[in-house]
Amino acid sequence: MATLNTISSHKLSKSITQTQFYQPKSSKRLPILTNNRKKFAIGSITEDREVVPIRNKKTSKNQNLLVDGPKDIEGLVSSSSIEEKKEDDGNDKDKLMTRAINASIVLGFGTVAVSKLLTIDHDYWHGWTLYEILRYVPEHNWIAYEQALKSNPVLAKMAISGIVYSIGDWIAQCYEGKPIFEFDRTRTFRSGLVGFTLHGSLSHYYYQFCEALFPFEDWWVVPAKVAFDQTVWAAIWNSIYFVVLGFLRFESPANVFSELTATFWPMLTAGWKLWPFAHLITYGVVPLEQRLLWVDCVELIWVTILSTYSNEKSEVRTSEAAIDATFNSSSNPTEV
Repeated sequence: MATLNTISSHKLSKSITQTQFYQPKSSKRLPILTNNRKKFAIGSITEDREVVPIRNKKTSKNQNLLVDGPKDIEGLVSSSSIEEKKEDDGNDKDKLMTRAINASIVLGFGTVAVSKLLTIDHDYWHGWTLYEILRYVPEHNWIAYEQALKSNPVLAKMAISGIVYSIGDWIAQCYEGKPIFEFDRTRTFRSGLVGFTLHGSLSHYYYQFCEALFPFEDWWVVPAKVAFDQTVWAAIWNSIYFVVLGFLRFESPANVFSELTATFWPMLTAGWKLWPFAHLITYGVVPLEQRLLWVDCVELIWVTILSTYSNEKSEVRTSEAAIDATFNSSSNPTEV
């Protein structure tokens, strides 16, 4: 009986083991064969097809394109590199052309100005030594300037302000990071035009008005003129400069006046860090007819600040508009 029980228990445990761990061969092989078939099918479809990112020039957005084989990939990559190379070559040519034109303008005007200054006494050079020429050139240029002020004071001051405002904007662009001969000619011309047509003429009449407003010789007259200059006149001129430049950029009145309101107080307070000290000399030392010349010398610093403030928001607004246009076009991509 013990032997029978041992045999029966052995058979029972063997049957239980076979029942728990036995799996049909088909259940083992079926998933393996299915996965192999899937891998084979996918590999046969995609072995000669690649997904290549293609840059669309209209949307500036990377798009995926399914191409056949490495040859098509090489063709697409080479065509895109050729297009980029053409664009780079075109940009390089534009930069070289801009540099050449700007360098010609700067060198041309510089040559004319220096030659005019150095040849002021060309009628009297005969028999003069080099020392005599260098000695009398500054003095005789100053005499010529005073004669121009007597004959046509408004035009002379307009010319000085136009030159100063053009140079000031050029300095501002260089300060912003542009190379010396890659400045924006249109922007420089706009600033010079405002200086020539408005600053020179208005300043001429303003200084005469200021003398008539404070016809006293007391000690408090100079501080009073400085205070009036840095409140009333500074507010008027800064507003004129910003508004006229905005309209010369063909901006809408809403943009012009929103820019003016945003920059009015910062520009007025920024001027208080410079002009009160300069105007102590303007109203305390410099004669009336020479004041604009002294102010224009200081304006080289101030116009740099004015031009930077005025064009900064315009350039930011232009770049934001370009980004919005790119985003809108990329939301509706063109199929390649």
